[in-house]
Amino acid sequence: RLHSHDVRYGSGSGQQSVTGVSAADDGNSYWRVRGRTAAVCQRGTPVRCGQAIRLTHLSTGRNLHSHRFASPLSGNQEVSAFGEAGEGDYLDDWTVVCSGTYWVRDDEVRFQHTSTDVFLSVTGEQYGRPINGQKEVHGMAASSQNNYWKVMEGIFMQPSEAFKAERYHAEL
Repeated sequence: RLHSHDVRYGSGSGQQSVTGVSAADDGNSYWRVRGRTAAVCQRGTPVRCGQAIRLTHLSTGRNLHSHRFASPLSGNQEVSAFGEAGEGDYLDDWTVVCSGTYWVRDDEVRFQHTSTDVFLSVTGEQYGRPINGQKEVHGMAASSQNNYWKVMEGIFMQPSEAFKAERYHAEL
């Protein structure tokens, strides 16, 4: 699970760390899907494959972010959490890479950083203190099995009425 908490990296950007955990009962693994930077995204609007979004960490209000710093363990591209109260910058934008027209709740997706083209990934590198056992989340240049993600828990909005009409009455 994509995870974060108010623990900063001791190297690189010094921003809030982002890790991977397997525990299902940790509130620090909840993220809000929002429109890309400076865009409005109405609640209930389905996310299209290829659409740019932001993921905002619920507990700290910082956005999933990446930039050209080396990640602490693997030396890949660092992924951090950045900004205040959901406001950050263009390096918070990620493109949803999926196979259909829309991001479907039970399907695996990839997130590709819009500015640097790396894929959000997690591999086997694990941290010691103070986040012992948590895995490093980083950006990888190539797509692989390490960069598929799936929604597990959360609050899901029903599609808007306009979307339902578009989907079922496309011939109008």
